[in-house]
Amino acid sequence: MKGHIRERSPGKWAIILDVPDPETGKRRRKWHSFAGTKRQAQEECARLVTALKSGGYIEPTKTTLAQFLETWLEHEKSSVSPKTLERYGELARKNIGPLLGSVALSKLKTQAIDAAWTKALKSGRRDGKGGLAPRTVHHMRRVLIKALNQAVTWEILPKNPAAASKPPKVERKAMSAYEADTTADLLDHVRESRIFVPVLLAVLCGLRRGEIVALRWKNVDLKNKRLAVVETAEQIKGEVRAKETKSGLSRVVDLSTTVVDELRRHRAAQAEEQLRLGIRPDEKSFVVAQIDGRPIQPRSLTHEWIRIIGKTPLERIRFHDLRHSHATQMLAAGVHPKVAQERLGHSTIAITLDTYSHVMPGMGANAAEQVDAAIRRAVKPKV
Repeated sequence: MKGHIRERSPGKWAIILDVPDPETGKRRRKWHSFAGTKRQAQEECARLVTALKSGGYIEPTKTTLAQFLETWLEHEKSSVSPKTLERYGELARKNIGPLLGSVALSKLKTQAIDAAWTKALKSGRRDGKGGLAPRTVHHMRRVLIKALNQAVTWEILPKNPAAASKPPKVERKAMSAYEADTTADLLDHVRESRIFVPVLLAVLCGLRRGEIVALRWKNVDLKNKRLAVVETAEQIKGEVRAKETKSGLSRVVDLSTTVVDELRRHRAAQAEEQLRLGIRPDEKSFVVAQIDGRPIQPRSLTHEWIRIIGKTPLERIRFHDLRHSHATQMLAAGVHPKVAQERLGHSTIAITLDTYSHVMPGMGANAAEQVDAAIRRAVKPKV
């Protein structure tokens, strides 16, 4: 096996390798394009010859990154959820594609990928109004690494050039949450709107948006003042589908007297409304539903929240931050983190502590005092 270089133009080289056909034994030629000095071209030629001899040679392909990403997305269908696949597709086609999609997969280099991340941060928005958020670029990098890892597994690439790229620095945003007084004001402001019950379940029970949309009356036990979260809803384009909860486990959430009373009133009003349309509600009916009993879309709930909260004097926060409000109020009131973890549906207590440690400033001081008291009791008095 041998190879040689040929200059095409100043700084541009062709690396020609003699590759024997494994079936016929006849010599075939493989051409590689290379940009750089003559010495660099010779070193790359030597590297490729060594790869040929060791069995690590991968033939060049004209497949572009955009074409490969489509193949990879098709492959991922069987291993990820539809919602995850939709997000992968958005990042691959709308964000990565315009920056790197036309580059041949075999010629993709870490330098070009780093340059793409820099450009995305400066001017990556599709509306031309500036750059993408560092977190979005971080997700783009993560998806590209995952896709190119598959290219390495399939022996299309010898190594993953995205893995060595530099990730953008992502600043951790301060968590937004309402205090108890603001929560009371909020409930007064939205009481007469159709998002009152969703807000109630989020800010007084800690339910996620998808869990609220998927909740059915059969999972609500008003007599024993509890509800069971057994599934969540996710929206893919215009369709809503039910799936298991985020942690993969169901949970029971105890209800306060206020929540029970409000849910009783809501169920009676909902049943009256649906009966006027000739619909007989039953245990399978959704707690939060459209007038005709159909479930609402998660994104529609978000849009309605933005519209309603914009009409109030309250601070504008995300709908998901109502869940954060419930968590911070629990922990600030001294509720044990393990109880908060189970109520919120976190898979581990570590998630609860990492997310909300900033609202438990007194726990460290309390621990110090308890240790000090224990030591004082243990110390033998001097005779």
